Amino acid sequence: MKRIELTNITKRYPGCIANQSVALSVDAGEIHALLGENGAGKSTLMKIIYGVVKPDEGTMLWEGQPVTVQGPAHARKLGIGMVFQHFSLFETLTVAENIALSLPKEEVSSLDALKARIVEVSGHYGMQLDPDRYVHTLSIGEQQRVEIVRCLLQDVKLLILDEPTSVLTPQEVDTLFKTLHQLSDEGCSILFISHKLDEVRALCDAATILRGGKVSGDCIPKDTTTEEIARLMVGDDTPLTEDYEKAIGKDPFLTIHALDFKSDDPFATALKGIDLEVKAGEILGIAGVAGNGQEELLNLISGEETTKADSICFEGDKVGNLTPEKRRLKGLGFVPEERLGRGAVPDMSLEENALLTGYQGELTNKGWINTAKVKAFAKDIIEKFNVKTAGSQAQAKSLSGGNLQKYIIGREILQNPKLLVCSHPTWGVDIGAAILIRHALIDLRDQGAAVLVVSEDIDELYSISDRICAICDGRLSPIKPTSEVSINQLGMWMAGDFNAPASKEASAESNRSASANTSPSNDTPSNDSSSNESPSNAAGGH
Repeated sequence: MKRIELTNITKRYPGCIANQSVALSVDAGEIHALLGENGAGKSTLMKIIYGVVKPDEGTMLWEGQPVTVQGPAHARKLGIGMVFQHFSLFETLTVAENIALSLPKEEVSSLDALKARIVEVSGHYGMQLDPDRYVHTLSIGEQQRVEIVRCLLQDVKLLILDEPTSVLTPQEVDTLFKTLHQLSDEGCSILFISHKLDEVRALCDAATILRGGKVSGDCIPKDTTTEEIARLMVGDDTPLTEDYEKAIGKDPFLTIHALDFKSDDPFATALKGIDLEVKAGEILGIAGVAGNGQEELLNLISGEETTKADSICFEGDKVGNLTPEKRRLKGLGFVPEERLGRGAVPDMSLEENALLTGYQGELTNKGWINTAKVKAFAKDIIEKFNVKTAGSQAQAKSLSGGNLQKYIIGREILQNPKLLVCSHPTWGVDIGAAILIRHALIDLRDQGAAVLVVSEDIDELYSISDRICAICDGRLSPIKPTSEVSINQLGMWMAGDFNAPASKEASAESNRSASANTSPSNDTPSNDSSSNESPSNAAGGH
């Protein structure tokens, strides 16, 4: 039985066609992948199914009957559930309270009854949840469980998952896949959006690929190579492999010494005895599960939080108590994890967003804005970083996540920083965009800049980092050349065991990982450390 059928779905926006004559069908119990570059039209299509967006043309059949989804509430009544890439949970509320907020009042007879249902349903699908735990005490993987269980409590028939594995540990990915297979066996259909093609081939029964808003192909992933799928996504002009040589840094640019810090935020992770050097002409990678002090460390480096002046130095100059503006004048470029809100202002144009961090250069003169130079700078970013947009006047929120990420990184790199700090530089971006971003970081390194990358993508860190370390519970592991650190040892560091010995095969294993990452077939964190304790459980990330 066909669960859902879309025919001739078309959606136009000013300056672009997001979906053009798209056809898609998903059987009952089928796990169906929806693939494509950033900006290919995947999010728009899912929003149409979920009732957030109305199509301009086309029809939708739900279990054989024509239907027009009036909104998310109507979609949920039909049995359509969606877990977005960015979770919508209140950190100061419990699991049960968060789930209660999303359910119709008639379905919540009492909070105690709801707690019993949460325990029953989460246990049945191997996603055990404690309904009394506060969300801020949960790891990212556990927060995702809350979102999924919230859908399952509403008798979901079609579950849409948008980049569900992008912030999960290998162990959490395994747990999620077991749950999805169980749901599929019970007749639930699943739409799986991902850029990780090896996961798609391992999990999905069928796939539909979008390019430029149109369907560029359909396939059975298990019978199709990752390169064939990638070519359907990006076309024949985009290189699918990159090989980066390791570099040896020169003089230290960023130096952090014996840094202890406890934020006023009750949910923040305290930093303990951080010692760190990032040298000019190198990329230093920091691995770790979310919630282990990465955000606090980045805030201190960027100047959003201040500390003792001599705790942080740029080229020997004490900057620990300086504002972000003064640190930028000393050569800092910064790419935050949160694109909309911190990296860019959603309702402002790309030109205005270029001015946000570029105003200290030639874009202004004695307080006056040079609009011609601002426009030229924005267009330069769009052209050099292949940003797909209607133009420099387009609002930041109109861009797909990957294109906005390219714009933000381009804005920082084109200001020629001496130190570029990046948080999750390729999170949720497609193969072509990821290669472009990594290549830009390597080029900046080769020009003599110091680059610090914080990421949960282990393979990416092995690919581009010259030296590598891990952060766990506010403490930093030893820092070593990437070629000397095995994936198993890095996994132990991520779990807080900083005394884990390096295996004899460390160099060969890490080189295999870096080499494998140059292929689109290896986009997920390695499972080589799956025998270790899950970092999220060991560290208790929030």
